[in-house]
Amino acid sequence: MNLLITLLGKATGYFTLVIVFIAAILNYRDYSDPVTFTSMAANMESLEEEFRLQNKSCFIMGATGETGSLLLKELLDRNLFSKITLIGRRQVTFEDKAYEKLVQEVVDFEKLEEHTTAFQGHDVGYCCLGTTKAKAGAEGFIRVDHDYVLKSAELAKAGGCSQFHLESSKGADKSSSFLYLKVKGQVEADIEALAFDRFSIYRPAVLLVERKESRAGEWMARKVLSSCSFMFPSMSVPIQAVARAMASNTLLKPEQKTEILENKAIHTLGSSPTT
Repeated sequence: MNLLITLLGKATGYFTLVIVFIAAILNYRDYSDPVTFTSMAANMESLEEEFRLQNKSCFIMGATGETGSLLLKELLDRNLFSKITLIGRRQVTFEDKAYEKLVQEVVDFEKLEEHTTAFQGHDVGYCCLGTTKAKAGAEGFIRVDHDYVLKSAELAKAGGCSQFHLESSKGADKSSSFLYLKVKGQVEADIEALAFDRFSIYRPAVLLVERKESRAGEWMARKVLSSCSFMFPSMSVPIQAVARAMASNTLLKPEQKTEILENKAIHTLGSSPTT
């Protein structure tokens, strides 16, 4: 028994060292410069007021997921939009009165072309839709994270949406040999080709969140990453920061139509005081 405990202890130690090593590499490779976001965040209160006066509407896909649910709460708490529509496969029940004015559109993602009206009349679109290969299989993962997302973006663009905000992943690359990163990178490229007036891509690293479905390895990784995230801000990010960054970044005006926010920028913008 003592030998087993010793071996487990060593294994955990090695795992931690590997995580920290990988984190150091990711930290070095994250070239995102958050200086602009820091300066803009200081004026967030006035930017919010200016944005409210524009009386804009938005839709959220994936509002029942971890990031999407926090993004929805963030938008409601800050009262940024005059109308918020949730687009999903089922009706969602909320107990809080703050959610009473939400509009919900139930769609069949396999037949999105039959739900064009759900995507009409929105100024801003947020997509936090996604699954995993482990949960849906390779084909299911591609269908959700690429096909559903791209088709929704196409319908949103056709419906008059000018801004599209996509939660992607650090390392997304359509040329990657890893399926997950390849699919994420491909859908980024395909949506960029739609030529929205503004396309914002968010590439968080490991999300610090207590998932409803969590494997032992994921739990251990989150604990390790959380404990040393202050040393390597590129290795992980609290999921609340991602939601806050997506909301705050909507108020800013990027220099280019397509912008990519890497993990450092998400950290900076997502940790800034908003009011």
